[in-house]
Amino acid sequence: MTEALKVAIAGLGTVGAGTVRLLAEQSDIIAARCGRPVRVTAVSARSKGRDRGCDLGSMAWFDDPVAMAREADADVVCELIGGADGTAKDVTVAAIAAGRHVVSANKALLAHYGTELAEKAEAAGVQLRFEAAVAGGIPIIKALREGLAGNRLSRVYGILNGTCNYILSIMRETGRDFADVLADAQRLGYAESDPSFDIDGVDAAHKLALLTSVAFGTKVDFGAVHIEGIRHVSALDIKFAQELGYRIKLLGIARRTDAGIEQRVHPCMIRASAPIASVEDVYNAVVAEGDFVGRSVYEGRGAGAGPTASAVAGDIIDIAAGRQAFTFGVPAKDLQPLPKCSMENHVGAYYIRLMVVDKQGVFADIAAALRDAKVSMEAVLQRGRAPGEVVPVVMTLHETVEASLNDALHRITAIDGVVEPPMVIRIEAL
Repeated sequence: MTEALKVAIAGLGTVGAGTVRLLAEQSDIIAARCGRPVRVTAVSARSKGRDRGCDLGSMAWFDDPVAMAREADADVVCELIGGADGTAKDVTVAAIAAGRHVVSANKALLAHYGTELAEKAEAAGVQLRFEAAVAGGIPIIKALREGLAGNRLSRVYGILNGTCNYILSIMRETGRDFADVLADAQRLGYAESDPSFDIDGVDAAHKLALLTSVAFGTKVDFGAVHIEGIRHVSALDIKFAQELGYRIKLLGIARRTDAGIEQRVHPCMIRASAPIASVEDVYNAVVAEGDFVGRSVYEGRGAGAGPTASAVAGDIIDIAAGRQAFTFGVPAKDLQPLPKCSMENHVGAYYIRLMVVDKQGVFADIAAALRDAKVSMEAVLQRGRAPGEVVPVVMTLHETVEASLNDALHRITAIDGVVEPPMVIRIEAL
């Protein structure tokens, strides 16, 4: 029998314990698919005594995961600890230095240090794989890096955070406000007690930075991602979006432009007929557009023990079968620097909601502000009259440069009768 591939797992939380269970329960099909057994030989976690729902009795226990990465009897180290710095990075660097392959689910670590770690891995002759770091059970990294390798990609975008997608889906279905639905998501375990990384767009931005590198052959540059979250999206905006034939989704979008590769995460209005608009609840979806393949759509669960462990196992099986792959699709030395594209230069259509006092002359002042900034209205919604009261006025704008839009918003905010900062959501043609 061919010698087993030996695996050490750092971190026995939801994903780590799920990976141990998957490798044990699916050992027969894994061995058949990669031509050799895969065996977990060592594990490390904070607490040895905790019941994790899997048998750890045959595995060496390490209190120190960095020591495990250096010393364990293992060919592969799975870094499933999380966090951009500290122990997770130390484990990864130690494993590479010891000549061991690394499989990681750590999007934050790779978004900040991916290029550096890829260079270290290639210099050491080992592989660094991270399918589980992006979109959970959707094998999108393999799809971009291998399945679509014959294409020049023009755009990659998607729903990359299940928490935000769940919140926006429930808001649309029930008409409830953001804070109320967020509290429910926390009770159900879909959102953390501190949900900032999710709802402020940081988690999606980590994932987008990795997708960008694989799709376009660029150095990973998290700092170049424009990030907005969903805290400001109201039930009122979702209602107006439906009236206009749109749905609101938090999207991560990377696309080629004349100025370079644009990377942005923010709420978007997309046509209800777009394939990605029907992706609801905690599901993720990614769309890739290439010159030969056209549009390719991938959908599935973006988190959880089973889907993420499935992605980890896929990387382990590739290593066991001897399948080689550059971390980001091309040699790390050939990854290109990514020119940062300013959002001021972004061109697109927009939704604007204003809260204004219903009195004569206010709308004429708003129209003049748009005219002076060279911004063109497409449509206006105003429901009923309430003289002297504050009412919503909704406009959609034709495509314009964002710098011109910002000029218009500055002028509008100064108008007597506009009582709140304008609410702006970009409209994406997908």
